[in-house]
Amino acid sequence: MGNFEAKWEAFLRAFVDYGGYRMVLEGLRNTIIIAVLGLIIGIFIGVVIASVEVMPKYKVIPRVLDKICQVYVAFFRGTPLVVQLLVGYYVIRPLLGLHISALGSCIIIYGMNSGAYVSEIMRGGINSVDPGQMEGGRSVGMSYLTTMTKIVIPQAVKNILPTLGNEFIALIKDTSIVSFVGANDLYVAFKYIGTNNYEFMIPYLVMALIYIVIVLIITLCIKLMERRLRRSDR
Repeated sequence: MGNFEAKWEAFLRAFVDYGGYRMVLEGLRNTIIIAVLGLIIGIFIGVVIASVEVMPKYKVIPRVLDKICQVYVAFFRGTPLVVQLLVGYYVIRPLLGLHISALGSCIIIYGMNSGAYVSEIMRGGINSVDPGQMEGGRSVGMSYLTTMTKIVIPQAVKNILPTLGNEFIALIKDTSIVSFVGANDLYVAFKYIGTNNYEFMIPYLVMALIYIVIVLIITLCIKLMERRLRRSDR
Protein backbone atom coordinates (compact mmCIF):
# COMPACT_ATOMS: atom_id res chain seq x y z
CA MET A 1 0.00 0.00 0.00
CA GLY A 2 2.83 2.35 0.87
CA ASN A 3 4.48 1.67 -2.48
CA PHE A 4 1.27 2.65 -4.29
CA GLU A 5 1.00 5.86 -2.25
CA ALA A 6 4.58 6.73 -3.19
CA LYS A 7 3.80 6.15 -6.86
CA TRP A 8 0.66 8.29 -6.57
CA GLU A 9 2.56 11.13 -4.90
CA ALA A 10 5.22 10.99 -7.61
CA PHE A 11 2.48 11.16 -10.24
CA LEU A 12 0.87 14.19 -8.58
CA ARG A 13 4.22 16.00 -8.42
CA ALA A 14 4.82 15.43 -12.11
CA PHE A 15 1.21 16.28 -12.94
CA VAL A 16 0.99 19.50 -10.91
CA ASP A 17 4.44 20.76 -10.02
CA TYR A 18 6.17 19.92 -13.30
CA GLY A 19 3.31 21.12 -15.51
CA GLY A 20 2.14 17.71 -16.68
CA TYR A 21 -1.48 18.83 -16.54
CA ARG A 22 -0.81 21.36 -19.31
CA MET A 23 0.36 18.62 -21.64
CA VAL A 24 -2.61 16.45 -20.67
CA LEU A 25 -5.06 19.27 -21.50
CA GLU A 26 -3.29 19.92 -24.79
CA GLY A 27 -3.24 16.20 -25.59
CA LEU A 28 -6.94 15.87 -24.74
CA ARG A 29 -7.76 18.87 -26.91
CA ASN A 30 -5.77 17.46 -29.84
CA THR A 31 -7.37 14.04 -29.42
CA ILE A 32 -10.87 15.54 -29.60
CA ILE A 33 -9.97 17.88 -32.49
CA ILE A 34 -8.49 15.07 -34.59
CA ALA A 35 -11.41 12.72 -33.91
CA VAL A 36 -14.19 15.29 -34.46
CA LEU A 37 -12.74 16.94 -37.57
CA GLY A 38 -11.59 13.56 -38.88
CA LEU A 39 -15.13 12.20 -38.57
CA ILE A 40 -16.62 15.28 -40.27
CA ILE A 41 -14.20 14.88 -43.20
CA GLY A 42 -14.85 11.15 -43.20
CA ILE A 43 -18.62 11.61 -43.36
CA PHE A 44 -18.30 14.00 -46.29
CA ILE A 45 -15.97 11.66 -48.21
CA GLY A 46 -18.03 8.62 -47.23
CA VAL A 47 -21.29 10.14 -48.46
CA VAL A 48 -19.70 11.04 -51.81
CA ILE A 49 -18.18 7.58 -52.29
CA ALA A 50 -21.34 5.77 -51.21
CA SER A 51 -23.44 7.90 -53.57
CA VAL A 52 -21.12 7.01 -56.44
CA GLU A 53 -21.18 3.31 -55.55
CA VAL A 54 -25.00 3.08 -55.56
CA MET A 55 -25.33 5.24 -58.67
CA PRO A 56 -26.62 3.44 -61.81
CA LYS A 57 -23.65 2.46 -64.01
CA TYR A 58 -25.26 3.01 -67.40
CA LYS A 59 -22.70 5.63 -68.49
CA VAL A 60 -18.90 5.69 -68.63
CA ILE A 61 -18.32 8.45 -66.07
CA PRO A 62 -20.16 6.67 -63.20
CA ARG A 63 -18.21 3.47 -63.95
CA VAL A 64 -14.86 5.33 -63.93
CA LEU A 65 -15.74 7.12 -60.69
CA ASP A 66 -16.79 3.82 -59.15
CA LYS A 67 -13.40 2.25 -59.97
CA ILE A 68 -11.57 5.25 -58.45
CA CYS A 69 -13.67 4.95 -55.28
CA GLN A 70 -12.96 1.22 -55.09
CA VAL A 71 -9.20 1.86 -55.25
CA TYR A 72 -9.49 4.58 -52.59
CA VAL A 73 -11.44 2.34 -50.21
CA ALA A 74 -9.14 -0.63 -50.83
CA PHE A 75 -6.04 1.42 -50.01
CA PHE A 76 -7.28 3.01 -46.80
CA ARG A 77 -8.96 -0.15 -45.52
CA GLY A 78 -6.07 -2.39 -46.57
CA THR A 79 -3.17 -0.52 -44.95
CA PRO A 80 -2.56 0.22 -41.25
CA LEU A 81 -3.40 3.73 -40.10
CA VAL A 82 0.10 4.24 -38.72
CA VAL A 83 1.53 3.51 -42.21
CA GLN A 84 -0.86 6.05 -43.72
CA LEU A 85 0.28 8.61 -41.15
CA LEU A 86 3.97 8.00 -41.84
CA VAL A 87 3.57 8.03 -45.64
CA GLY A 88 1.31 11.08 -45.58
CA TYR A 89 3.50 13.15 -43.25
CA TYR A 90 7.03 12.09 -44.20
CA VAL A 91 6.58 11.27 -47.92
CA ILE A 92 3.57 12.92 -49.56
CA ARG A 93 3.68 16.19 -47.59
CA PRO A 94 7.33 16.99 -48.54
CA LEU A 95 6.83 15.81 -52.14
CA LEU A 96 3.90 18.19 -52.60
CA GLY A 97 5.69 20.99 -50.74
CA LEU A 98 2.86 21.37 -48.24
CA HIS A 99 3.56 23.34 -45.07
CA ILE A 100 1.06 21.61 -42.80
CA SER A 101 1.57 21.05 -39.09
CA ALA A 102 1.62 17.59 -37.58
CA LEU A 103 -1.84 18.21 -36.11
CA GLY A 104 -3.24 19.35 -39.47
CA SER A 105 -1.71 16.34 -41.23
CA CYS A 106 -3.27 14.00 -38.67
CA ILE A 107 -6.71 15.57 -39.17
CA ILE A 108 -6.52 15.15 -42.95
CA ILE A 109 -5.18 11.58 -42.86
CA TYR A 110 -7.63 10.47 -40.18
CA GLY A 111 -10.44 12.04 -42.19
CA MET A 112 -9.38 10.24 -45.37
CA ASN A 113 -9.07 6.96 -43.49
CA SER A 114 -12.45 7.42 -41.87
CA GLY A 115 -13.99 8.24 -45.24
CA ALA A 116 -13.18 4.75 -46.51
CA TYR A 117 -14.97 3.12 -43.58
CA VAL A 118 -17.87 5.58 -43.51
CA SER A 119 -18.45 4.96 -47.23
CA GLU A 120 -19.17 1.30 -46.52
CA ILE A 121 -21.35 2.22 -43.55
CA MET A 122 -23.23 4.80 -45.61
CA ARG A 123 -23.64 2.42 -48.55
CA GLY A 124 -25.29 -0.08 -46.24
CA GLY A 125 -27.50 2.68 -44.85
CA ILE A 126 -28.56 3.81 -48.33
CA ASN A 127 -29.35 0.24 -49.36
CA SER A 128 -31.49 -0.15 -46.23
CA VAL A 129 -33.78 2.69 -47.38
CA ASP A 130 -36.86 1.55 -49.29
CA PRO A 131 -36.11 1.83 -53.05
CA GLY A 132 -39.55 3.37 -53.42
CA GLN A 133 -38.16 6.53 -51.80
CA MET A 134 -35.81 7.07 -54.73
CA GLU A 135 -38.52 6.17 -57.24
CA GLY A 136 -40.94 8.56 -55.57
CA GLY A 137 -38.47 11.43 -55.71
CA ARG A 138 -37.64 10.83 -59.35
CA SER A 139 -41.34 10.50 -60.24
CA VAL A 140 -42.06 14.06 -59.06
CA GLY A 141 -39.27 15.48 -61.21
CA MET A 142 -36.38 15.58 -58.71
CA SER A 143 -32.91 14.81 -60.04
CA TYR A 144 -30.90 11.82 -58.79
CA LEU A 145 -28.60 14.08 -56.75
CA THR A 146 -31.47 16.05 -55.20
CA THR A 147 -33.36 12.87 -54.32
CA MET A 148 -30.25 11.41 -52.67
CA THR A 149 -29.42 14.52 -50.62
CA LYS A 150 -32.96 15.43 -49.57
CA ILE A 151 -34.73 12.08 -49.23
CA VAL A 152 -32.45 9.01 -49.19
CA ILE A 153 -29.34 10.14 -47.29
CA PRO A 154 -31.24 11.73 -44.31
CA GLN A 155 -33.09 8.43 -43.81
CA ALA A 156 -29.86 6.46 -44.20
CA VAL A 157 -28.14 8.55 -41.51
CA LYS A 158 -30.87 7.60 -39.03
CA ASN A 159 -30.25 3.94 -39.76
CA ILE A 160 -26.47 4.11 -39.37
CA LEU A 161 -26.20 6.48 -36.40
CA PRO A 162 -25.01 3.78 -33.95
CA THR A 163 -22.38 2.59 -36.43
CA LEU A 164 -21.18 6.15 -36.98
CA GLY A 165 -20.85 6.42 -33.22
CA ASN A 166 -18.63 3.34 -33.22
CA GLU A 167 -16.49 4.93 -35.95
CA PHE A 168 -16.10 8.06 -33.79
CA ILE A 169 -15.05 5.92 -30.82
CA ALA A 170 -12.52 4.12 -33.03
CA LEU A 171 -11.08 7.48 -34.13
CA ILE A 172 -10.75 8.59 -30.49
CA LYS A 173 -8.77 5.46 -29.63
CA ASP A 174 -6.69 5.56 -32.82
CA THR A 175 -5.37 9.03 -31.96
CA SER A 176 -2.95 7.29 -29.58
CA ILE A 177 -0.54 6.80 -32.52
CA VAL A 178 -0.22 10.43 -33.66
CA SER A 179 3.04 10.70 -31.73
CA PHE A 180 4.66 8.86 -34.69
CA VAL A 181 4.53 12.14 -36.61
CA GLY A 182 5.33 14.42 -33.67
CA ALA A 183 1.81 15.46 -32.66
CA ASN A 184 0.95 15.77 -28.99
CA ASP A 185 -1.84 13.58 -27.65
CA LEU A 186 -2.81 11.91 -24.38
CA TYR A 187 -0.19 9.19 -24.82
CA VAL A 188 2.60 11.73 -25.28
CA ALA A 189 1.38 13.72 -22.27
CA PHE A 190 1.29 10.76 -19.89
CA LYS A 191 4.57 9.39 -21.23
CA TYR A 192 6.11 12.77 -20.36
CA ILE A 193 4.70 12.52 -16.83
CA GLY A 194 6.06 8.99 -16.46
CA THR A 195 9.56 9.92 -17.62
CA ASN A 196 9.84 12.57 -14.89
CA ASN A 197 10.32 9.84 -12.29
CA TYR A 198 10.55 6.70 -14.46
CA GLU A 199 7.25 5.48 -13.01
CA PHE A 200 4.64 4.68 -15.67
CA MET A 201 2.04 2.60 -13.85
CA ILE A 202 -0.12 5.44 -12.47
CA PRO A 203 0.15 7.69 -15.56
CA TYR A 204 -0.91 4.90 -17.92
CA LEU A 205 -3.76 3.84 -15.62
CA VAL A 206 -5.04 7.43 -15.53
CA MET A 207 -4.68 7.66 -19.32
CA ALA A 208 -6.75 4.48 -19.75
CA LEU A 209 -9.38 5.89 -17.39
CA ILE A 210 -9.64 9.10 -19.43
CA TYR A 211 -10.17 7.12 -22.64
CA ILE A 212 -12.88 5.05 -20.93
CA VAL A 213 -14.66 8.19 -19.71
CA ILE A 214 -14.55 9.74 -23.19
CA VAL A 215 -15.98 6.58 -24.76
CA LEU A 216 -18.75 6.39 -22.13
CA ILE A 217 -19.71 10.02 -22.78
CA ILE A 218 -19.84 9.42 -26.54
CA THR A 219 -21.92 6.28 -26.04
CA LEU A 220 -24.37 8.16 -23.84
CA CYS A 221 -24.70 10.98 -26.39
CA ILE A 222 -25.39 8.48 -29.18
CA LYS A 223 -28.10 6.77 -27.12
CA LEU A 224 -29.74 10.13 -26.41
CA MET A 225 -29.67 11.01 -30.12
CA GLU A 226 -31.18 7.63 -31.03
CA ARG A 227 -33.94 8.13 -28.46
CA ARG A 228 -34.74 11.58 -29.84
CA LEU A 229 -34.82 10.27 -33.42
CA ARG A 230 -37.18 7.46 -32.40
CA ARG A 231 -39.51 10.02 -30.84
CA SER A 232 -39.48 12.11 -34.02
CA ASP A 233 -40.47 9.05 -36.07
CA ARG A 234 -43.63 8.47 -34.03
